[in-house]
Amino acid sequence: MEAVEFEVNIKNGSIEVPVAYRFGLVEGGKVKVILLMPRNAESIRAVKALFKETQALPQAQTITEDEIAAEIAAYRAGQ
Repeated sequence: MEAVEFEVNIKNGSIEVPVAYRFGLVEGGKVKVILLMPRNAESIRAVKALFKETQALPQAQTITEDEIAAEIAAYRAGQ
């Protein structure tokens, strides 16, 4: 698989591949697309507010570092 990078503006929810990169593309063929979307100040504030709200929950006040580590280990082990 070959990787190319370009910037485009989204139009009606679609991304148009520039002509320079259309070679080798087959109608109905598959490509992998990775979107790197800019973060705006409002979305960052919303995430920070969510973290603050979550950390203030009573359940978050009673959990220990050891319990967190055990939960992570269990998740990683597939349990």
